[in-house]
Amino acid sequence: MAETKLPDPLSRRLLLEGGLEPAKALAVAKAYLEDGREVEAIDFLAAVGPDSNAEAREALCQLQTAALERGDVFLMRASSAALDEEPSAEKWRALAEAASRAGRSKDVETAERLATVDAK
Repeated sequence: MAETKLPDPLSRRLLLEGGLEPAKALAVAKAYLEDGREVEAIDFLAAVGPDSNAEAREALCQLQTAALERGDVFLMRASSAALDEEPSAEKWRALAEAASRAGRSKDVETAERLATVDAK
């Protein structure tokens, strides 16, 4: 299989705004993931249509799991938005605990605040 070249920022924007075919979007997303660029992969996974593509949905769920393990609020928010779901208060509290263990004080603060928003 041919290696997918990662687009530069302008090309990335043009691809996403130009109605990218799901197969191409998935290939670009995989290339970003292989390069360790998870956040950039999310827009392409969302462009695939995670509601209709199990592979894109699974990749986004794996990114949620990674965010939870690392205590990464930004990654959790982005992957959850692409899945069109909001993490539960319980998930935010678990993320806050992971962020605390990782020394990510801003993420602890944000996750705890988001846990209380969901609990209301």
